[in-house]
This record gives sequence, structure tokens and C-alpha cells, in this order.
Amino acid sequence: MSTYTQIMYHLVFSTKNRERVFFDAEKRKELFFYIWGVLKNHHCHLYRLGGVEDHIHILTHLHPDVGLSHLIKGIKVSSSDWMKREKNFPAFSYWQEGYGAFTHCFQEKMRLVEYIKGQEKHHEKLSFQEELKKLLEEAGIDYDEKYLD
Repeated sequence: MSTYTQIMYHLVFSTKNRERVFFDAEKRKELFFYIWGVLKNHHCHLYRLGGVEDHIHILTHLHPDVGLSHLIKGIKVSSSDWMKREKNFPAFSYWQEGYGAFTHCFQEKMRLVEYIKGQEKHHEKLSFQEELKKLLEEAGIDYDEKYLD
């Protein structure tokens, strides 16, 4: 029998110290295309990728052969190297150490795609820390405030 899965993850992570370095929207699109390539290399299907100056959101199907922490490490290491080599975000130093990963049922896909599409507008009113707290609380995840600053 073949393996059949539908493991959809909403991944969220920020730049080190929430540094707002992704100001140029066109260069940010280049970063997103690069990350899309990393996901394809890990046999993951991308539903939506987006973000603002200090963090990104990824909605992806996780291939059964790929471990979540391995995927995140691959995205962060590879994209960090690419940004430093291309010098498209000179103020970028590193990604934050941790990440948020939330599983969702497939029926929520379009709602999440629209949520990620609306990041620019969404963050006119809400900081990344406020958004992350909300995501953690909605998922029922206990967290320590000191790790959100």
C-alpha cells in the first residue's frame, strides 16, 4: 500500500530580534520564490507564502518523508545563505531560533491562504508578537511571554 497523508502546516517565524529588514516588497518576493524552491526540494506543496518586514508565513503540505524541524532548518539555513550571498537585505543577520507550526484541516486552506495574503493590511493594526500570541492561544498552546519579545 502507498502512503497517503494530508499534513498541512501553517509555519511562522521571524527575523532575529524581530528586526524589520524586509522593506523592499519586490526583493521580498524574490525571497519568497527562493523559499518556494527550498520547499519543492523537500517535496512539499506550497499553498501560500507571505509576510512583512519582520516575519514570514508559509502554508504548505508536509511530505511524509520530511521531518518538520528538518524542513524549517533547511528553509532558514538556505535562505540565510542566499540573502547574505545576494546582499538583497543588507540589514538581515539571522532568523529567530524558534518557530510556530500549526496543523490545520484541509477545509481551512482557503481561509489560511487569504489570511497570509492579507499580511500587509493585517499588520497595520497588529504587531508580530500580538499575532503570534493569538495564533498560539487559538491552537491551545501554552507559552512563556519572555520568548515572545
